[in-house]
Amino acid sequence: MDLLRFVTAGSVDDGKSTLIGRLLYDSKQVFEDTLASLERASAAQGLDDLNLALLTDGLRAEREQGITIDVAYRYFATPKRKFIIADSPGHVQYTRNMVTGASTAQLALILVDARKGVIEQTRRHSAITHLLGIQHLVLCINKMDLVNWSRERYLEIEREYLKLARRLGIPTVSVVPISAVSGDNIVERGTNLPWYEGPTLLEFLETVEVPNPARHADVRFPVQYVFRPQTDDYHDYRGYAGTLAAGVLEVGSRVTVLPVGKSSRVAAIDRFQQPLAAAESGDAVTVRLEDDIDGSRRYMPVSAGAPLPTTNRFSADICWVSESTVLRPRQQFWIKHTTRRVKCFVESLDDRLDIDSLERGAAGETMGLNEIGRITIKTMEPLFADPYSTSRDTGSFVLIDPATRHTVAAGMIRDVAPGEQASEF
Repeated sequence: MDLLRFVTAGSVDDGKSTLIGRLLYDSKQVFEDTLASLERASAAQGLDDLNLALLTDGLRAEREQGITIDVAYRYFATPKRKFIIADSPGHVQYTRNMVTGASTAQLALILVDARKGVIEQTRRHSAITHLLGIQHLVLCINKMDLVNWSRERYLEIEREYLKLARRLGIPTVSVVPISAVSGDNIVERGTNLPWYEGPTLLEFLETVEVPNPARHADVRFPVQYVFRPQTDDYHDYRGYAGTLAAGVLEVGSRVTVLPVGKSSRVAAIDRFQQPLAAAESGDAVTVRLEDDIDGSRRYMPVSAGAPLPTTNRFSADICWVSESTVLRPRQQFWIKHTTRRVKCFVESLDDRLDIDSLERGAAGETMGLNEIGRITIKTMEPLFADPYSTSRDTGSFVLIDPATRHTVAAGMIRDVAPGEQASEF
């Protein structure tokens, strides 16, 4: 079975946690001990029915305030597919947490309250998911029970959101009416939406095809660890362990190992001590080469014959996540990119995204918490980087404050500066 990672996003009280709880509960994914704990917690709140939001809202502050603060991950499977769900917070104060939850997602569920329709947080989360390269959004119009299951209200919100999606350049949007409280159209169709002819939410999630552009890119294999057991069973074994960031790597493929620039062929690909004929982007494997090349963490085998992805200057969209500091031009940072960490500085603040108008405007002199904008970065050593649209792994990074060691920004590489991308070392 394949794996689908998706994130839920929406404003406070739109019902994200309840939706996930209902999805898990109605698909029989809740264990008996968890269900018993849920019943006790619901009773402690004075509720007669189960509060399904408590399945994901695990922090005490979340349960007391009735909001999601941290990203909660839940795992479940049906006979057709495996899933990893990231329940992200809706409050504007926790936008940075939403960025974290969406950074690895292939699909996003954007929830709106049928009474409120498209609001500022809907626009903000849609813009962020688009920036993060999520190509398929699902608009879940929740709380249809509170608008009398109105088809006219559903169509009104659908038209408004599709207009927003066109402005953002989102290629694919699916719209599903639901009620997380009653469970209508989540796992079972129910009887209250006879005018809706599309799939239930679970049916959609089980069958949707999400493209993976990294699979069709050149090979990128950031080395995390060099595996040399030095035992009788693995005498002279030298394997490069890591997760394939892009491309398809096959036994016999010719690769160039950066930064040494030496080429070799793939002798074997192992996973859990089992040989593989090939690995695809996202696979965690150990790769052995025919030639004994001196390499370590920070090295990267790439497709031989293709332009080498080396650069020390690029533009990037970032979300500033630090509460204690602001971003200013000429600041120095550590940049953490794949398995490498090098020094860098911000050459310029280029523009800022206005969430209300969805337009890019003047950057100003600083950038603060939860703000999104484009900057230009210069690194002290070359990085092996691609645009984010090519590979999310080799096109993303975080900035680290060298004084506090705190992560202050998450970024997506957009354009490598002309003339800075070398073809050889």
